Amino acid sequence: MDLKFLEAVPTQGEQAAVDGLVGAPGEGDDPRFAAGGQHARDLRHLLLPALHAVSDTAGWISQGALNYICQRLSVPPAEAYGVATFYAMFSLSPRAPRVAHVCDDIVCARLGGSDIADELAATLGPAGSGQVVTWLRSPCLGLCERAPAAMVQLAGDTDQAIAPATADGVRTAVAGTGNGHVPAGGSQPSVSAPQTRRGDGQRLRLLRRIGVVDPDSLDSYRSVGGYAGLRRAIAVGPGRVIQEVSDSKLMGRGGAAFPTGVKWDAVAKAPVRPHYLICNADESEPGTFKDRVLMEDDPFALIEAMTIAGYATGCEQGYLYIRGEYPLATRRLQAAIEQARHRSLLGSDVMGAGFGFDIELRRGAGAYICGEETALMNSLEGYRGEPRNKPPFPTVSGLFGKPTVINNVETLFNVLDILTEGGPAFAQTGTERSTGTKLFCLCGAVAEPGLYEVPFGATLRELLELAGGSTGSLRAILLGGAAGSFVDPEALDVALTFEGMREIGASLGSGVIMPVDDGTDMPGMLRRIAAFFRDESCGQCVPCRVGTVRQEESLARLANGTEIGSRAREFALLDDLTRVMRDSSICGLGHTAPAAVQSAISLNLLERGDPE
Repeated sequence: MDLKFLEAVPTQGEQAAVDGLVGAPGEGDDPRFAAGGQHARDLRHLLLPALHAVSDTAGWISQGALNYICQRLSVPPAEAYGVATFYAMFSLSPRAPRVAHVCDDIVCARLGGSDIADELAATLGPAGSGQVVTWLRSPCLGLCERAPAAMVQLAGDTDQAIAPATADGVRTAVAGTGNGHVPAGGSQPSVSAPQTRRGDGQRLRLLRRIGVVDPDSLDSYRSVGGYAGLRRAIAVGPGRVIQEVSDSKLMGRGGAAFPTGVKWDAVAKAPVRPHYLICNADESEPGTFKDRVLMEDDPFALIEAMTIAGYATGCEQGYLYIRGEYPLATRRLQAAIEQARHRSLLGSDVMGAGFGFDIELRRGAGAYICGEETALMNSLEGYRGEPRNKPPFPTVSGLFGKPTVINNVETLFNVLDILTEGGPAFAQTGTERSTGTKLFCLCGAVAEPGLYEVPFGATLRELLELAGGSTGSLRAILLGGAAGSFVDPEALDVALTFEGMREIGASLGSGVIMPVDDGTDMPGMLRRIAAFFRDESCGQCVPCRVGTVRQEESLARLANGTEIGSRAREFALLDDLTRVMRDSSICGLGHTAPAAVQSAISLNLLERGDPE
């Protein structure tokens, strides 16, 4: 098939950015035509990195740059345009070299994010306005424990996170006259993990190295037992590794709670080759930041855990797909990969053991839906991040149509302890059906927000006490983030386990615990959740694409007192929308988009007495 390109040409800087990724074009190549054949089609997976390369260089993606990317990768321009416009972090219209993304989501809005946005609107103009955009409103940036937060995209430089943010700090960062980045941490106890500051390290598993190791030093990681798990894995062999993971009863920590051993075993036994490993680090659920803390403060542990998973399941190539809004974690993980590769802990002969495994870091670009595993695979392959129908499941036909194992960051971190102490010993912590420890992101109306680790079976009350309790009269608790549900204070003594949550009709989800007090504007909070899902729906299926819009419209009518008929009828309409989205949406976004709203209605959190 012949591809027709535009006449637009890239700047020298844009062309150099693309060539730096895919290599210089061959001599005599006609830039008006793409090279054909299988080799050209095999470059499609570089589309997202190429878009990042141009955006990082120029701050936006011009028509000439997009045209050049299409020529080099043999991608139809219409398809490349569809991919580029899918992601919120990319712009196909001019932007300033410094663009601030100011979070006004459910945590930041309550703690001053909306006030910062209002002040910026008064001084810099409305969000996204002007001939050259300088600031935008943003959904959750994963810095909830330090809210309010902002992130500044810097053309030609590393993006900068600001938390806690102020209007003056954001304006200074946009102007380029100051540095408001998140503290690097280094060997200091993490401000995000309060337990590490209190000397509770001996009772911690996943967080025990936080504040102990230097996240930029492989030697520091190895000095506290790093790579002992991989050495044992090599000593016992792939089959035994999978058996240990199965014996541990480790369930996925990304929300679906699928048995990890079952997934690994299916890929390991798949006859089709090659096999692929993906670490899903696209943590975008509002209120969630657990994976970010692990990646920023203990990056080598994730690299080791991925290597163990790759060895056990017969994968030679792994992809670490990280959220685009995590600049510090991205930098540290890339440095960790390079150090591990230099020390033969990644590459063609890992640890001299005769097996090859390597990791490529890929950045997302602001699309919540890419946290869904099949949407993530489409994104990696260079397509729009739209979910696929299942079956086939990724263990059978995943990335590039090959058997693929996908785990999230927290799940993989648990593998290190399973390998060093054994699966049965690991299963002794927690409960019979929920083994090990769990990370919880406490934010909102809580005295000491942060990341907390407790054994499965601890209660909500115990967890809140660890964080100093709620800051006001406790009205409800949001479990699992925007895709979760509200429970009332009567649930404080329910065990935090997979089975305990099912008994009360809730889910642990991504580990968000967000207390809501009497000072919370519940209609405003629910409308922000609805707006989030409206914006983040990929639009592929009608129930979700239309249903999320109708849900937000209904909540607006309820808040404004302009109900269709009556409040009871409006609630009935919301209930109908919920059933349609849950029964017929392609993926989990449509299934869970109404969850928080419906639980709030059932708890009478939308009654007229709410604050304006």
